[in-house]
Amino acid sequence: MLATQVTDNAYKGWQASLALQFRHTPEKTLLHSARHVGPLTVQRPFYPEDETCHLYLLHPPGGIVGGDSLDISVELAANSHALITMPGASKFYRSQGAQALLNQRFIIEGNATLEWLPQDTIFFPGANARLRSVFHLHHSSTLLAWELLCLGRPVIGETFSHGRLDSRLEVWLDDVPLLIERQHLVDGDLTPVANHPWIGTLLCYPASDTLLDGVRERLTPLEHYAGATLTDGLLSVRFLSHDNLICQQAMRDIWQYLRPFVTAKAPHAPRIWQT
Repeated sequence: MLATQVTDNAYKGWQASLALQFRHTPEKTLLHSARHVGPLTVQRPFYPEDETCHLYLLHPPGGIVGGDSLDISVELAANSHALITMPGASKFYRSQGAQALLNQRFIIEGNATLEWLPQDTIFFPGANARLRSVFHLHHSSTLLAWELLCLGRPVIGETFSHGRLDSRLEVWLDDVPLLIERQHLVDGDLTPVANHPWIGTLLCYPASDTLLDGVRERLTPLEHYAGATLTDGLLSVRFLSHDNLICQQAMRDIWQYLRPFVTAKAPHAPRIWQT
């Protein structure tokens, strides 16, 4: 995206939406419906592990700016299983004042499994972003999901010195809230995240005390800036780091550890992660 597009006050913004519906068949999970408006789409599904549907979500403009509004809706019918990721990081560019919106809604029906494993989301200094991710679970459904937020571009010494980020994460089980949390960062004040530029969250449902203990063992290398809790079967893992490689590796290691227990499937990392 051109720099003039990023900063132009006359820029009206993309109004984009993507609605995905997955259905189970005796052979495999199918992408039953994919409706999109604007620059949000998906690649053709593929099946590197038989019945599980692997899908790459695409945002061709490559970045989100003030005035953009993106809505993503994902529905998994009973017994379906989808793993969704992205080819690269999402980027929120600086804004002259207008807010950029990203709303994500996931519905996982009975005995369905969603693995929502996006790449990093990078917030440039001066970005004005509002994110909301909501997961609606059935008591027999399975969720493995993560998000990794990067404040500024620490690899080149650039901090999130100004701008605004409002992030809201919700998990509902049979219409009862399991988790509702909000992150609010403004005017370069990163004390709520102990001045760390990388913020990671990983969710797993259903989980047990045994899995909680196993995850905590794998958090040891992150010392005081990682933790895991278990509330009514929802395992929440959180990371803070100054190094994206540490955070990424910890999240992938924990996903690989949890996946066989909650999905009865061996870890099968998307090929795009290796490129």
